[in-house]
Amino acid sequence: MAKDPQFTGAKSHLEMGSLEGRAVLQLEDENLVNSKNNDRRTSSMDATPQISVFDADADDVSCKCMWYNLVRQMQIVLFSKKLNMLIPCGPLAILVDELTDHHGWIFFLSLLGIIPLAERLGWATEQLAFYTGPTVGGLLNATFGNATELIISMYALRSGMIRVVQQSLLGSILSNTLLVLGCAFFGGGLVHSSKDQVFDKGNAVMNSGLLLMAVMGLLFPAVLHFTHTEVHFGKSELALSRFSSCVMLVAYGAYLFYQLTSQNSLYMPIAEEEGENDGSADEEEAPEISKWGSIIWLSILTLWIAVLSEYLVNAIEGASVALSIPVSFISVILLPIVGNAAEHAGAVMFAVKDKLDISLGVAIGSSTQIAMFGIPFCVVIGWIMGRPMDLNFQLFETATLFMSVLVVAFMLQDGTSNYFKGLMLLLCYLIVAASFFVHIDPESIQDKPKKP
Repeated sequence: MAKDPQFTGAKSHLEMGSLEGRAVLQLEDENLVNSKNNDRRTSSMDATPQISVFDADADDVSCKCMWYNLVRQMQIVLFSKKLNMLIPCGPLAILVDELTDHHGWIFFLSLLGIIPLAERLGWATEQLAFYTGPTVGGLLNATFGNATELIISMYALRSGMIRVVQQSLLGSILSNTLLVLGCAFFGGGLVHSSKDQVFDKGNAVMNSGLLLMAVMGLLFPAVLHFTHTEVHFGKSELALSRFSSCVMLVAYGAYLFYQLTSQNSLYMPIAEEEGENDGSADEEEAPEISKWGSIIWLSILTLWIAVLSEYLVNAIEGASVALSIPVSFISVILLPIVGNAAEHAGAVMFAVKDKLDISLGVAIGSSTQIAMFGIPFCVVIGWIMGRPMDLNFQLFETATLFMSVLVVAFMLQDGTSNYFKGLMLLLCYLIVAASFFVHIDPESIQDKPKKP
C-alpha cells in the first residue's frame, strides 16, 4: 500500500521530539529546526522538558512557563472571588496604625482584611485535600479552618490578654455550633423543604459527646473557684486546669487516631458522595493549583493572617472604648465570625447540595477541635509562657457554653434536619449575642495586658 508523502512528512516531524528522532534531527535542514522551535514556543508546559539541545530559546521557554504558572496561580488565589476586594484593608490597617492612634479604625480594617484571608486559607486547604485523600483532607480543613482563631489567641496570650483568649475560643465554639450549623440546617431545609435531610447519626453523637467532655473540663474549675473549695486558693484551680488540658489533648489524639484508622471516619462521606457524582461534577471539583502551590499559599496566607492578628489584638481595648462595645462582645461574637468565614460559606454550600454530613464535619468538627485541642493547647502554651491561662471561663461563659452544647446535642440526636431546626439554632445564637452585648467582666478579672 502506497504511503501519502504528506503523511510521511508529518510523521517525521512528530518523531523529532522523541529520543529516537535525535539522529534525524541532526540530518534535517535548518528550516525544519526553526519550524520545530516555533512549535515548541507555543506548546504546553508538559512539552517543555522535551526541548532539544539545539534549541537556542529553551531557557526562555522554561522561564516564560514558570512566570505564566505563577501569574495564573496569583490570578486564581487573589482575583477569583469578589470577597478578595477586602484584601487591601490589611495594608491600610497597618498604614493607619503607623500614622494615627485611631484604634477603632485599626481594629475595623484589620477585621475586614482578615475575612478574605480566612476564606482563601480554607480554599487552599481544600486544594491540598485533593492530594491527601478524604480523611486527612477533612482533618486539614478543620485544622486550617481554625488557624485564624488560634493565631489570634497566641498573640493575645503573649500580650497577657487571657480573657480575650478564653472568650474568643468560646465564641468560636458557639459560632460553629449555633450560627454555622444553624445556617446550614436553615439553608438546606429551605432548598429541600419537601423532605427532612439526613446525616450520619453515629458521628454526630460522638462529636456531641466530645463537646460535653470539653464542657466538663471547663465546668469543674469554674465550680471549684465559685464554691471556694480549693485546697490551695489560687493554685489548685490552675493545677486542675493544666491536668485536665493534658487529658483533653490525649483524648483528642485518640479521636484523631480513630478517625484516621476507622472505616467509619467522620469525613468518609466526602469520598462516597464524590464517587456518586457524574463526570461533570468531577471536573468541577478538580484541583485548581498544584500540591506544592497549595502548600506555599497556605504558608503565605497563614503568615499574613499572623501579621494582621497582632494589629487586631493590640487594637481591641482601644476599639472597645472608641466604639462603645464591650470587649466580651468583640471577643465572643465579632472575632469568631471573621475566623469562621470559610466554614460558614462551606457548610451552607454543602447543605444546599444535600451533603449534610460534610456540613456537620465542618461545623461540629471545628467546634470539637477548638474545644478538645484549641483550648487545652492554649492552656499548655500559657504554662510554657508563664501566663496563668486556665479553664475557669467564669460562670456566665461556662453556663452559656453548657446550654448551647445541650441544645445542639438534642438537635442532632435523631439524625435529621430541617429549616425549623436551623431557625431555632440561629435564634439561640441571637440570644447569646444579645447577652454578651450587655455583659461586662468585673474589674478583678479584666485583662491587664503585659508586654512580652
